[in-house]
Amino acid sequence: MRGLITTRTAPALFVLLWSTGFTGIRYGIPYAPPFTFIAIRMAIASVLLALISLAITKRFTYDLPTIGKSVLVGMTIHGAYLGGCFYGVKQGMPAGITALICSLQPVLVSVFSSIFFQEKLSPRKWLGLGLGLVGLVLVIAPKLEGSGEQGLPTAGVIAVFIALLGGTSGTLLQKKFGSGVEVLSGTSWQYVATGILMGSLALIFESEQSITWSASFIFSLIWLIVALSIGAILILYFLLARSSASSVSSLYYLVPAVTAVETYFLFGEKIGLVTAVGTCVTIAGVALVVRQGRGREVTNP
Repeated sequence: MRGLITTRTAPALFVLLWSTGFTGIRYGIPYAPPFTFIAIRMAIASVLLALISLAITKRFTYDLPTIGKSVLVGMTIHGAYLGGCFYGVKQGMPAGITALICSLQPVLVSVFSSIFFQEKLSPRKWLGLGLGLVGLVLVIAPKLEGSGEQGLPTAGVIAVFIALLGGTSGTLLQKKFGSGVEVLSGTSWQYVATGILMGSLALIFESEQSITWSASFIFSLIWLIVALSIGAILILYFLLARSSASSVSSLYYLVPAVTAVETYFLFGEKIGLVTAVGTCVTIAGVALVVRQGRGREVTNP
């Protein structure tokens, strides 16, 4: 395992795993209400991470400062982010476009970091921000005017933008409070907080809905827990420990393209010319932002 995860292989493996998160949602969401789905995932992942923490570090941190910071970060970086993504896809948002919208997170992190952490935003980054927004408009605006298979659900679009804002705010909170919190224990507490939040929403809004324990749902649940909530997260921390956060964040703009290929073959999600152009423009914009300079942006795991 140590030979498999190296500084050379980890970036590609992270992008591949993270992109399958959107595919996994698309695969399993027909069989379970979104908040219930996330609550189950978080409950299992929190226990597994706690066990991994005990196995690796021989301890599990449970002091109040750690729990408090982790709860605050978890509510946004996992709760709002995952809740928005799951709900959006449940409403009919294509997984590829969901991934594209969420890929703007490094751009927003750069903007808000310049405001709250006095990190200088260069002209090149402003150009990247503008390109990213133009590309996003190219992808989304025509579809909002359509209906049926060609249109995007308004509720789904709003939910995914909530996910984007949640991931961005969670990233900024992680940047402010994350230092000094043991990684495995802190992430486990983040999952506990998210599980409680999603479980509460499920009881309020999904009490009359049920889960279909199909093979597809079980596979999706296992994959999202093992590959995303544990595998991708640990690889992310591996990279952050060995590279600048700015360089690691640049990996996120590769996710939409990989997701688009996956969903094309798995679900037949079409990639039209305007969508392809808009995606390329957005990727170029995000690339300008995250590749410029040697800042300390931190992105959502």
